[in-house]
Amino acid sequence: MRGRHPNPRGESLTRRQKHVFVIVGCLMLLIVAGLSVWATAGPDRYGRSGNGCVNVVEPSSTGGAVLHQCGPAARALCRRAAAAVSRPARPATT
Repeated sequence: MRGRHPNPRGESLTRRQKHVFVIVGCLMLLIVAGLSVWATAGPDRYGRSGNGCVNVVEPSSTGGAVLHQCGPAARALCRRAAAAVSRPARPATT
C-alpha cells in the first residue's frame, strides 16, 4: 500500500502533466458552473400552476405522481377533485 505518496521515487510532475491537470480542472469547473446556472435559471415545465395549466402532486404506489393538465383537461381535473372533496362522508355499513 502506497498511502498518501503514490509516486514512490518522489518525482514531481513534469511541466506538461501540470498543464494537463490545470486544463482538466478548469474544464470540470466550467462544466459544474454551467450545470449550476442551467439548473437554477432554466425553465421548469412543471413548476407552478398558471396560464390555464395545473400541476398537482398526488400520492401514488411508487411515491408521488405529477399530474399536469392544460385547458379543458385542467378544468375537468379540478371538477373531479372538487367533487371528491365535497362528497359527504358515508356511514359505514356492517
